[in-house]
Amino acid sequence: MDITVEELKERLDKGENLHFYDVREEHEYEEDNLGATLIPLGDFPDHVEELSPLKDEEVIVHCRSGARSGKAVAFLKAQGFSNARNVIGGILAYRELEESED
Repeated sequence: MDITVEELKERLDKGENLHFYDVREEHEYEEDNLGATLIPLGDFPDHVEELSPLKDEEVIVHCRSGARSGKAVAFLKAQGFSNARNVIGGILAYRELEESED
């Protein structure tokens, strides 16, 4: 099940401890990030073993627009992750939400 930027922002604002991953490239992450752990999509398969303790936990994944994170979530689900969630609209939608709140 996907997660909206509204829900994500509310949970980040509360300081909730999330299993939160960014699958963009390093240069994108350096320009702007939401505090997620960076694992570029191309490197994702190499990190499955370290993520495996989270198979039954909620894992939230985002990218720029939701496409790459959608692929990462599909990959995680294929590996047995029961609660992998894609951020709908990615960081672009998240920043738009922030701007609309100002």
